[in-house]
Amino acid sequence: MSAQKTSASRTKPVSAVGAFIGFVGFSVLAGLLVTIGVTPAIAVAGVTTTSTIGVFESLPEYIEIGDLPQRNEVLAYQNGQPVHLATVYDQNRQELKFDQISDQLKNAAIDGEDKRFYDHGGVDITSLVRAGVGSLAGGLGESGGGSTLTMQLVRNIKMQQALELPTLEEQQKAYKDAVEQTIPRKLEEMKLAIGLAKKYTHKEILTGYLNIAYFGDQTYGVQAAAQHYFNKNATDLTPQEAASILAIVQSPNTRNLSDPKYYDANVARRDVILKSMYAQKHLTKEQFDAAIASKPADYVHLTAPTQGCKASAGFGSQFFCDYAVQVVKEMPQLGATAKERKAAWRNGGYTVQTTLDVGLNNQQKDLIDSYAPNTEARFKLGGTIDSVEVDTGRVLTMVQNKNYNQLSGCDVQGADPNACAPSTDSGINFNVDSKYGGGEGFQTGSTFKPFTLLNWIQNGHGLNEIVNGTPRTFTSFTQCGERMGVNYPVKNDAPGEGGNMTVENATYRSINNSYVQMAQKLDYCDIRKTAESLGVHLAAPRATSAEFADDMSQKTTTDIKTNASSVLGTNYIAPLTMAAAYAGIANNGTFCRPIVIDNVTNAEGKALGGQQKDCTQAIDPTVAKTAIYALKKVLTIGTAGGARTPDGYDEFGKTGTTDDADQIWLIGSSTKVATATWLGNIEGKTSLRKVAGPKGTYSLVRTALWRQAQSIVNAQNPGGQFEAPTASSIRGNSISVPDVAGKTTDEARAAISGAGFTYVDGGTQPGAGTAGTVLSTSPASGSALSKGSSVTVYTTDGSQSTVPEVAGKSVGDARSALNGAGFGNVSVSDQYQPGDGKNQCKVAAVDPGAGTAASKDTTINLTLFGNKDGKAPKDCK
Repeated sequence: MSAQKTSASRTKPVSAVGAFIGFVGFSVLAGLLVTIGVTPAIAVAGVTTTSTIGVFESLPEYIEIGDLPQRNEVLAYQNGQPVHLATVYDQNRQELKFDQISDQLKNAAIDGEDKRFYDHGGVDITSLVRAGVGSLAGGLGESGGGSTLTMQLVRNIKMQQALELPTLEEQQKAYKDAVEQTIPRKLEEMKLAIGLAKKYTHKEILTGYLNIAYFGDQTYGVQAAAQHYFNKNATDLTPQEAASILAIVQSPNTRNLSDPKYYDANVARRDVILKSMYAQKHLTKEQFDAAIASKPADYVHLTAPTQGCKASAGFGSQFFCDYAVQVVKEMPQLGATAKERKAAWRNGGYTVQTTLDVGLNNQQKDLIDSYAPNTEARFKLGGTIDSVEVDTGRVLTMVQNKNYNQLSGCDVQGADPNACAPSTDSGINFNVDSKYGGGEGFQTGSTFKPFTLLNWIQNGHGLNEIVNGTPRTFTSFTQCGERMGVNYPVKNDAPGEGGNMTVENATYRSINNSYVQMAQKLDYCDIRKTAESLGVHLAAPRATSAEFADDMSQKTTTDIKTNASSVLGTNYIAPLTMAAAYAGIANNGTFCRPIVIDNVTNAEGKALGGQQKDCTQAIDPTVAKTAIYALKKVLTIGTAGGARTPDGYDEFGKTGTTDDADQIWLIGSSTKVATATWLGNIEGKTSLRKVAGPKGTYSLVRTALWRQAQSIVNAQNPGGQFEAPTASSIRGNSISVPDVAGKTTDEARAAISGAGFTYVDGGTQPGAGTAGTVLSTSPASGSALSKGSSVTVYTTDGSQSTVPEVAGKSVGDARSALNGAGFGNVSVSDQYQPGDGKNQCKVAAVDPGAGTAASKDTTINLTLFGNKDGKAPKDCK
């Protein structure tokens, strides 16, 4: 529903204002306004107004100008400099300060709408009386029913408030109430205008009016109107342009400048405003004559608003933009709750600096389009490229072969082909999880094998250990300490593969049976934990109680599945997730969660910061180095031989092909940037080994695709050499990490060194316990590692404590318990949960929740039980 201003009807003989004047009486109204402190232009003394004042005083008297919804700007980088990417808004508005608005606009508003604006206190008796006389005489003139700019601002504020209600039904009702011209509504408007005039200066009221007013064609405020209709700023308007804008406000749907058919109506009102400006000596004779003689066709330069990620300035960046916009709405800088964040983003005014490199992204977009054209008609082909900065998690590129179109339904199974967009488009971002507009993800094939390799090394095994790769049927596997029976025949990708081989050989040749045999000596739950420590999870939630649960109200999870085939990559995972996991391996085992927001600046220009860098030592550095040592050969003599970039930077990678060859992957990394490439079926099971694209058979082009995609990012992010593992790491051994939690650093150093590990000082982290003692180790105590592996030890700063359970306690008891746990900041919400009478005034909920580790200076918020309606009991303090 679009907002629009309404004016009093010019066809009815008596308006609502005329009826109002008749009801109250001219002299009574004047006396009333004198009594309540408004200085009218015409005053009538000695009038009895007692009954009317009673009606007037029963109405609300307080309203605020408040913050208005305005544009949010999304930025990217190009050559290291911020550049515009997209404008995203709920309402096309850009707020201006008083000094940023041209004098022509201010004069047009006052001269055309409210000549005595600076002389009255929100209500102008002269205009009201004239409106009443005019109405009773047969109609209203252009005075609009005697409404001052302040009264019009009140109406616009109430219209805006209506549009912010949660449901369409509530919006429509409140909007109708805001614009209806009835006696009670006019009285309320007058009283609120008086309140505004007492609270705000004339400058603030005029600025608020010019920023909030609706100017037709989904345009709000004078700045957006000037840009939309004249392609210039509101500081640079000519008299005729300023008058044309103000001519719209009384009838935005019939006087706006979006179509020449509205020009005559606009000019008729424009000229009235110009005459007023001239009469008030705000225009010279020459300016007035030139303005009157001008035609809208001479100065209207309609410029379509570039709204949303679809209008993104970066070629192929629309899917990234959409993802970034969804992520920023989750950031705590915008509010403590989802409701607050949604409202803050809707109000807008934010400038969001994303991590995207437009130049690199454009090149990769061209690349994916050349290898996986969206015009492929034989089957539904998808393709993506994602590049992630290794040591930060910053997402540098995100492209896919489909055109961004949120209205597309053609990529949904069973969609009506006559009712959806062409197959070149998609509304699904193949790169990301379903919660961010992605699908269910894709089976990863052998790109999942590095997680088994990592766990293999974690458990003390080495790269030189012999495994048998001959095809066989496996009858059991270990899952979470329990041996599970199974009948699982495993085949290798190519006929004739098998026999005894080293783990290193099995890795770069990607031998399925060798890897399942390796997994037989491990626990599948441990392999899953290794993958999850690097951020790996399902792209879409699944029900936990059954493989294909119909009741989606059941508990769901994005934890990857463990079954006999899971170690060969049968889970459905998003490409960005896999790119970030490989980046974690490249970063000496330190995983950094993907980041797409570098900084957010609010409407006042205050920098709020970006997504916090969230990195954890997921894998022991020695383990990561050893795995990389084996994975480097994939790109030289292995399944992706020839994929290493010609620039000479050190790189590793892993290929992945599903059983039906319907999904084809190659993921790899330098020391600086990890890149994941994927080609596959969006729907169906067409073998990519049987279909040739413009660059050759789809299954074979992944090597060249990844090499070129990585070369693009390497050009601006030069890598180095991966550190080689020690001979003992390659050989392997198995020792458990001792439990040193709570010990001093000297005690921990002695225990870890005595067990044959290398002690690494991980520094101090926020945590509980005595400051300076060991908080945790990475890997955790009990983990099996090869002799000589590093164990990173983190000490606690003592700044955190665990939130105690206080539900059901009184406020005093809860506060005592929390204070005793070290939390000095306790806040009680003024919102209540419905109670049953017995638990009234007792703690219903605590945030952060009980058992949560939090900084001792964290504010703990308590929510209490109220009465049965959830309202505050009278005796609850």
